[in-house]
Amino acid sequence: MNPVTVVGIGADGWAGLGEPARAAVSSADVVVGSTRQTDLVAGHHEARVVPLPVPLREGLRPLLDSLGRPGDEVHVVVLASGDPMHHGIGRTLAEVLGRERVTVIGAPSSLSLACARLGWGLEDVDVVSAVGRPLERLALVAHPGRRILVLSRDALTPQAVATLLTEHGLGDSLVWVLSDLGGPDERVVEGVAGSWHAVPGSPLNIVAVQCLSSYDSLAGLVPGLADELYETDGQLTKQHVRAATLAALRPAPGELLWDVGGGSGSIGIEWMRAHPTCRAITVEPRSDRIKRIRRNADHLGVPGLQVVEGLAPGALAGLPRPDAVFVGGGLTAEGLVPAVLDALRPGGRLVANTVTLDSESLLLSMFRRYGGSLTRLEVSHADAVGGFTSWNPARPVTQWSVIRPEELPA
Repeated sequence: MNPVTVVGIGADGWAGLGEPARAAVSSADVVVGSTRQTDLVAGHHEARVVPLPVPLREGLRPLLDSLGRPGDEVHVVVLASGDPMHHGIGRTLAEVLGRERVTVIGAPSSLSLACARLGWGLEDVDVVSAVGRPLERLALVAHPGRRILVLSRDALTPQAVATLLTEHGLGDSLVWVLSDLGGPDERVVEGVAGSWHAVPGSPLNIVAVQCLSSYDSLAGLVPGLADELYETDGQLTKQHVRAATLAALRPAPGELLWDVGGGSGSIGIEWMRAHPTCRAITVEPRSDRIKRIRRNADHLGVPGLQVVEGLAPGALAGLPRPDAVFVGGGLTAEGLVPAVLDALRPGGRLVANTVTLDSESLLLSMFRRYGGSLTRLEVSHADAVGGFTSWNPARPVTQWSVIRPEELPA
């Protein structure tokens, strides 16, 4: 396969390209890119123009294989918007072809240009992409005082951003829509999220947000979100127990959690909120709760939470191997604990909670067999008793936590 040169290009087109980029395009035998990108360099090369494949990742190798006969040297240039290595095709090509076959000539990203216009430091900005990704992820980083840049999917994204911010109590936030950055049609429109009414403009835009709110957010960064943030039918691991449970599960970047007996989805949701690369699969048998879990996940900024309908341990078959497992329901199901321990990678964590004596006796036997730690969590809240105040205890929770050894006991 021929090597590929990836050339980043901005809205200013040929005028904004440096000499190495111009030389690569001018000498190309084939130029690959979207219609908008290839139109920007039209007249500056004699290459054959080829559109990007759909679907992109699956179609790249077959496309590049077809561009020349075996033994021929074909100079292929792939055009990318701005910085090819930031949400761009440069990374995809390096993964598909191998980095040694890809040369990247970058250009300023739309993020850099937006920060230059607003006087923001790029290192202090949170970035959310709505291109091929759910916009609900914005809720994960939208906190009072934060600055956010949203890579728009189309001309309707700015209104969707303003609506989401308002629904999350951030209607006071300042919003800028920066369109066609670096080009002759560059435009900036500004307003307030709660009263946003700008007419949709160019689909090539980025949305900048200065998050403002007149009250404190209930959605903090650490596990143990306020119970009021969850839609629930009562099957919810309560705030203080949830915080202790997530501490025992110890989420780390890139790790996968199985949340068995999802209820309202709180454990899987807060596992994923711990880091953008954390993944979770929630197993829940009831369809009404599955819908509720998905609504909670969207609202709290982790729409990527995967929900599997079914009863464990049968519903666990075929799922990718987890780094941690939480069992919050169905603990007494035949063979559940041995099944999840067997599925866990060595060094993985299993945490199980219960409030019933039946399940507590099971946890005691598992503790004796596999080790780990057995903890009782008791929480009381102050409540009125006539004209006085007293403690109102919640049901105590027994928690078993264990790290899977290399070899499980027989």
